[in-house]
Amino acid sequence: MSRIQAIHWKEFEKFLIYVGCTFKRERGDHRVYWKLGMKRPIVIPRDTSLPAFIILNNLKLLGITREEYLKIIARL
Repeated sequence: MSRIQAIHWKEFEKFLIYVGCTFKRERGDHRVYWKLGMKRPIVIPRDTSLPAFIILNNLKLLGITREEYLKIIARL
């Protein structure tokens, strides 16, 4: 199993849009995305790179495994 590395927030945004999330709003330096059927929104900071723990927490909310995430990121 490969490790999840920190990536730029714009790359993660491309991933979120690819899996069906829509951008809802921005407050300060945080962007909020929503997907139908989710209990909570996905919130990501607009830092230059997102740490792995933020990516992992959001993958849990989306119900996406590490392997699926890595395959999608490799395609984008």
